[in-house]
Amino acid sequence: MTSFLSTIILPVAVGAVALVLLLGLLNMMRGGSPNRSQKLMRLRVLLQFVAIVITMVTVWAMGH
Repeated sequence: MTSFLSTIILPVAVGAVALVLLLGLLNMMRGGSPNRSQKLMRLRVLLQFVAIVITMVTVWAMGH
């Protein structure tokens, strides 16, 4: 399970955070909708929380 978490799930979660961050930056650079920027920022914060939880579960599982 630890291998699955650390080699598949964690990189997917970090990649999702990076993708949403880039989409938000592109939206701002193009002068896009502030409402869309707000939604992307909220989604990024949520995905960061999920990535941190997955990281902590992985670290915990590696200790056992």
